[in-house]
Amino acid sequence: MSLEETKKKIQKEIDNCSQRLIDLSHKIHKNPELGWQEVKASGWLTDFLKENGFKVEQGIADLPTAFRAEHGNGKPEIAFMAEYDALPTIGHGCGHNIIATAAIGAAIGAKILADENGATIVVLGCPAEELLGGKVPMVEKGIFSEIDVAIQIHPVCKDENWAGFTSTACTTLDIEFFGQEAHAAACPWDGISALEAIIQAFNNINSLRLHLKDRGRISGIITDGGEVVNIIPAHAACKFQMRSPEDDYLDELKKKVLNCVEGAALATGCRLEHRWGMRCNAMRNDMILLDLWKDNMASLGREVTKIQENSGSTDTGNVSVTVPCIHAFVSISKETLPFHSKAFCDAAGSQLAEKAVIDGAKAMAMTAADLVTNPDVLSRAKRELSEL
Repeated sequence: MSLEETKKKIQKEIDNCSQRLIDLSHKIHKNPELGWQEVKASGWLTDFLKENGFKVEQGIADLPTAFRAEHGNGKPEIAFMAEYDALPTIGHGCGHNIIATAAIGAAIGAKILADENGATIVVLGCPAEELLGGKVPMVEKGIFSEIDVAIQIHPVCKDENWAGFTSTACTTLDIEFFGQEAHAAACPWDGISALEAIIQAFNNINSLRLHLKDRGRISGIITDGGEVVNIIPAHAACKFQMRSPEDDYLDELKKKVLNCVEGAALATGCRLEHRWGMRCNAMRNDMILLDLWKDNMASLGREVTKIQENSGSTDTGNVSVTVPCIHAFVSISKETLPFHSKAFCDAAGSQLAEKAVIDGAKAMAMTAADLVTNPDVLSRAKRELSEL
């Protein structure tokens, strides 16, 4: 069977289950679950894959809502990544219902590549991307060690399809200050205010902002600032998130932020405890794979624009420094709407979102066909990653 014929058969297979994919996308959209809690979505996705002949392993990497589904047992192994967590109060304001269902649609379409070419088609269920997130321990525990290429799409509320984006490296810092409680009026001199330490930490970091490199970001919230106004708070807590355009600069930024926090502890006399969170790498976009992606999207009537500069972060960055990777964006709106908004959530349940599920699934599966039938392209993609 020629490559052209294979791609036509892939599209037909996806068309045959398109309504079920769309229905599942809406089902996940209407039942949003937060990161690490995606029990329903994970179950619905794996049930669908089992019904379509995939062998499923749930709870991989010691993550209850993560999974691996596979069909075939040869090389190369092509993985489609599914995300399915939602945002607090907003719901699917980042359209992960689309990401998940497009991934399993692509896998169903690409089964032919395992049956006729000896490849292995994999779906990796990746929880808690909004918490930056499931792919970090999945990479660390070797879930991607045998994968040759990892592919996913992401919806975007613009009238254009992005080839990808330049995400930032990212980590979080949880902070607690411990002081001494005292009556705020009768004997404040006997107290040590943990809240003042938090305020000083924020002020110190605000002074640092002028000196950040472009696309460097520091954001923070106070999670505990005391209980009643007439007691000097003996405990206070906050959380900061740092983002950096390069992985190396994130290490530098971490040191500077910790200096700001330690200075606040010293100035106020509080004891400091801190914990670093998981770390996401900056995204590496594989241009060889993206050339294939653009051609396959064009065959579906979608023009793909250039890689977009963006200061957001994703745990897909950790995958992209491990294996050649695509993280492309598919339009679901004629309007320009912000990520992580109620308007984006509404768009993720629209008719344009339905079309994105099917087109995204087809383009991903056809890109897999290009790679399976042309080993030289895959070798060049791997070489490009090793030379970065």
